Amino acid sequence: MGLYKRGKVWWMSFTYNGHQYRRSCETTDKRLAEKIYHKVMTELIEGRYFEKLPGETKTFREMMEKYMKEYSIPRKASFERDRTSLKHLLPFFGDYALLRITPKFINEYKIMRRQNGASSCSINRELALMKHAFNLAVKEWEWVKDNPVKKVSMEKEPSPRDRYLSLEEEEMALAISPEWLRHIIIFAVETGCRQGEIVSLRWKDVDLPKGTVNVYGSKTGEKRVIPLSRRAWEMLKEKSRVRYLATDHVFTADGRPVDRYRLSKTFKSICRRAGIEDMRFHDLRHTFATRLAQCGVDPYTIQRLMGHKTPFTTQRYAHHSVESLRKGIEEFEVRVEQILSQFYHNRGIRE
Repeated sequence: MGLYKRGKVWWMSFTYNGHQYRRSCETTDKRLAEKIYHKVMTELIEGRYFEKLPGETKTFREMMEKYMKEYSIPRKASFERDRTSLKHLLPFFGDYALLRITPKFINEYKIMRRQNGASSCSINRELALMKHAFNLAVKEWEWVKDNPVKKVSMEKEPSPRDRYLSLEEEEMALAISPEWLRHIIIFAVETGCRQGEIVSLRWKDVDLPKGTVNVYGSKTGEKRVIPLSRRAWEMLKEKSRVRYLATDHVFTADGRPVDRYRLSKTFKSICRRAGIEDMRFHDLRHTFATRLAQCGVDPYTIQRLMGHKTPFTTQRYAHHSVESLRKGIEEFEVRVEQILSQFYHNRGIRE
């Protein structure tokens, strides 16, 4: 802390509220620089000098409004998740200046959400959104110097769901589903596409001669090409014979594109009527990956088909059933018996 030179110009360095600041004295004269430095120190003590950081006046609400406008993209699945998280974050932090939001304050929010019955997953999603916004406020907007969320521990989450649709449950659901939902269920379990990818699929992205569909990830926005199974291809082939001129969407109901809300609500109703418990639409994606794994498809291929960035995410979906594990043991036993039989046979010949 004090005076130092950058080239020929004198600079000052000082600490204020735990942060270090550097300011140019805008002079090459050391004596003048010393006078400027002492004047600044006096004004600091009297509270008349310091240039306020934007974070001293910018509120949490302003930060999140800027974040949603510039970084949360409406067409991505994360947009709705961010909006849901803000319904809980804004009433608690909204009108507080950013510099007043401390790790202790954030921990109080965690306790409040926990007492109100929020799941650990929900709390972590809210903290993750908050952390990302503060990172931008530090690195790009220069509103604050530190991210207080980094000093707060995340909640411990339960193990990932191990739920997928059995063949019997699929048959029951299809039997009582309206035609539009039956088509979507078949497409979901045969391709592993996300809900948003399915409802936004258009005919221009379907290539029946090649037997593929182009999907633009609702999470990543990246394009991936998915080969169609025979069952999915035949279903799309049938649908392609009757199209609605009013829309290019592949999946429609009553001539209109199917939206997420109607799809989720109807699927939930069908599962309830069919007696299928603890089943979400997203579990159809689990079903696709699980069936691939049970058929012996290698993890890298599953990762590519699912559109995952890393193999760690794929491992959450590729659950093996007891039957598939038993099949592996049976194949192992047969192979061992063959090896032992050949060993004893060769030994007998030598003797």
